[in-house]
Amino acid sequence: MSAAIAVEDLAFTYPGEHHPVFDGLNVTIEGGERVALLGPNGSGKTTLALHLNGLLRAQRGRIVASGLILSDDTLAEIRRRVGLVFQDPNDQLFMHRVRDDVAFGPANLGLDDTEIARRVDQALDNVGAAQLADQAPHHLSGGERRRAAVASVLSMNPEILVLDEPTSGIDPLGRHELADLLTSLPQTQLVVTHDLPFALATCARALVLDEGKIVVDLKTEALLDDSDLLARHRLALPFGYHS
Repeated sequence: MSAAIAVEDLAFTYPGEHHPVFDGLNVTIEGGERVALLGPNGSGKTTLALHLNGLLRAQRGRIVASGLILSDDTLAEIRRRVGLVFQDPNDQLFMHRVRDDVAFGPANLGLDDTEIARRVDQALDNVGAAQLADQAPHHLSGGERRRAAVASVLSMNPEILVLDEPTSGIDPLGRHELADLLTSLPQTQLVVTHDLPFALATCARALVLDEGKIVVDLKTEALLDDSDLLARHRLALPFGYHS
């Protein structure tokens, strides 16, 4: 397998801040992997996710995705190849119908109406949401909105999915359904989450990001079995949960 994502010596500081979020971060994810990105609040998980399709730009180092080095020249193609699913589905669902949200990306690629319709139908079918096509996003449940948001990314035919806190705001059944969905998809996936049982259900490998560095890289099951390691990085399983 070749690396789907390679983050090399990444440095980034937000404007007006003195302490860098990253100062030499390195991450490699192989093609076809599903990897959980864990860590305490403020560790830089969302900041890393936003770098992977160019919403934030490295101040040092480089991002390589699907063999392309992220640059001004490759930005549009990187954003097609790396689909980012935001923590809040409302950031991606802004049209009057789910169908129109899912069509938005392909339409901006300049595809013809027939190809756009084919992609919309396929993406909605892939996430088990064909019945939602003509519904208004604001009428959907949390889990349904999450499926629609994933479909809006899948319609771009990405090679990599980056999901930021995908279980936020959805009920236990929705979490199970989303786990089943993600494990059925062929794309390489980076799942940013605080939800340790969800990480175990979806990702064989887990990374812990703390103070701007990857401090743990383990099989997810092994990480969840180490309560001391979890506690050192302010991670915890739900009460009564046993991995």
